[in-house]
Amino acid sequence: MKAAPAKPAAKAVAAPQASAKPADTEAQWTFLSNHTHVLVCLAADAEQTLRDVASKVGITERAVQRIVAELEAAGALTRERDGRRNRYRLDTTLPLRHPLEKHRSIGDILALLLGKGR
Repeated sequence: MKAAPAKPAAKAVAAPQASAKPADTEAQWTFLSNHTHVLVCLAADAEQTLRDVASKVGITERAVQRIVAELEAAGALTRERDGRRNRYRLDTTLPLRHPLEKHRSIGDILALLLGKGR
């Protein structure tokens, strides 16, 4: 009787190890949208430049320009020229857009995020 050919040894598979994540990969998402972040920035300082807003939010200046244009088209803010700069006025009475929160206004969320004194 011939001996059966030897089977190759099974390769050991290491169990995945839990590793500490670097701090920069932990913040991959946030609870608030960039639209909300832009509104918060403009509510805190209506005269800041969009470049400053972009830096604070962590997006490009072009993305902030697009968001401001969308917010303006929705009636959430108006742009007023003041010399060479823009000043932004928010309509805090405008209801939020999603059906789950449409019973609340922009002012409600800004009051929550910026404090009642704003």
